[in-house]
Amino acid sequence: MRVYVPATLDGLVELERTGQLGEPPFAAYAVTSALREWYGAGEPEEHEWAAAEEAALGSLRLLADGPAAARRRVVLPVDVPGDAVRTDDRLGPAGVRVLVPVALRDVASVHVDGVEASGVVAAAAAALAAAESGDAAAARALEALDDHALEWYATQELADLLR
Repeated sequence: MRVYVPATLDGLVELERTGQLGEPPFAAYAVTSALREWYGAGEPEEHEWAAAEEAALGSLRLLADGPAAARRRVVLPVDVPGDAVRTDDRLGPAGVRVLVPVALRDVASVHVDGVEASGVVAAAAAALAAAESGDAAAARALEALDDHALEWYATQELADLLR
């Protein structure tokens, strides 16, 4: 089963150092029946995109709640056995918990904001709580992220990405 794990650049450093992605259980996003219902009709690729977008928002939450590290969203598509995943409605319609350790070899690729998006991501992270509370001006800071697609990297490029 493909899940999308929200992360940060600090998390990528740890992944490269240890060869493992955190300690289970950890939050991720996937195409769940609740996501299909919430998203509505669409192609499977659209549902995958929606799950990945939820993971990008999850990465933004990590940045908003964490230390003042580099402000770039990170999403890791990961393949895990279907029985190693449990839905978690607290995370939204795509929310799941991964119950098993995930090795670097299970990570399909790395998606990360380009350096030029750092300022926009920092502003969005600072505005996240207000935006989720209904503040229209803060919501515009999140909408500005739409102009910055996550870049794709092969896992073999991880060391170069982190330099």
